[in-house]
Amino acid sequence: VLRECRAVRQAVGLFDGSTLGKIEVVGPDAAEFLNRIYTNNWLKLKPGRCRYGLMLKEDGYIMDDGIVARMAADRFHVTTTTGGAPRVLAHMEDYLQTEFTDLDVALTSTTEQWAVIAVQGPKAREVITPLVEDIDLSDEALPFMGVAEGGFAGAACRLFRVSFTGEFGYEINVPADYGAAAWEAVVAAGQAHGITPYGTETMHVLRAEAGFIIVGQETDGTVTPDDAGLGGLVSKVKKDFVGKRSLARADLVGDGRKQLVGLLSDDPDVVFDEGAQVVDDPDQAIPMEMLGHVTSSYLSANVLHEGRPRSIALAVVRDGRQRTGATLHVTTETGFQSAQVVGPRFLAAEGGKQDG
Repeated sequence: VLRECRAVRQAVGLFDGSTLGKIEVVGPDAAEFLNRIYTNNWLKLKPGRCRYGLMLKEDGYIMDDGIVARMAADRFHVTTTTGGAPRVLAHMEDYLQTEFTDLDVALTSTTEQWAVIAVQGPKAREVITPLVEDIDLSDEALPFMGVAEGGFAGAACRLFRVSFTGEFGYEINVPADYGAAAWEAVVAAGQAHGITPYGTETMHVLRAEAGFIIVGQETDGTVTPDDAGLGGLVSKVKKDFVGKRSLARADLVGDGRKQLVGLLSDDPDVVFDEGAQVVDDPDQAIPMEMLGHVTSSYLSANVLHEGRPRSIALAVVRDGRQRTGATLHVTTETGFQSAQVVGPRFLAAEGGKQDG
């Protein structure tokens, strides 16, 4: 994992993202439909551009997220979390058939139709350039959060310039039957650049270094957009969307909410257990007052302590953002380990790196 993490940050890596959920949303009212389903605005998104979408349940808690690309005025390519694909499609169909019956929209699951290869790292463009057909890869033609259609290694392709690592990168979508051939072509083209395949565990570390959440890991069904630091994705001007009314509930806007933060163990070699409880005073009487818990925890090859890999963690902690700089204590197998509360992003974007 450490080797793969370094490779992506320093050169280039490739990841099989084919399990991502995918839904084709088509029809003259497709943009309006997404505008009602997601918290942010979709009516002004131009064809050829992508946007990160946040989806809530009626209770105002985060349900799913993903990149949505506008392929044409009446067509969107929606990605969902891997485990959330069937649930999101059912959620969309439920609203389309029972609440938004005035809209002319068709939904089709395309999860198994597209193979997805994420090529991430500073040398990503150099690797894919010889394989791309009829797509201009310049920053002007295909900027960050852009999408284009063309060819890739002889197959039809939807090419997204997006990142779940914080690095410069692309997600290559080709028909599933061409997935293996496209993968082999990328590997061959990347040999001169030191390309390294990376797996799911590495993907988790890279996205945590960049401060990106995973729905179902940083969220547990009781996390709001503001809790996760994503309050800016909630439209202040839209008249309505699923979950909007619940976000105004007193218990969702008051003090004492658990908020996403980063934790840096005072002992850089201690990697916290995910699910470990967080307390203010380890010497308090039992039953202790728990402030929150660790949601993600890894040894990072790129966040260093005295030149060596160090541990990083994400956690949800009561009034967490107000505790930045404070020392809290995390349960371990033998007692407690002190940790400093920091922001949930451990690597700042610089140069050609993106924020995902």
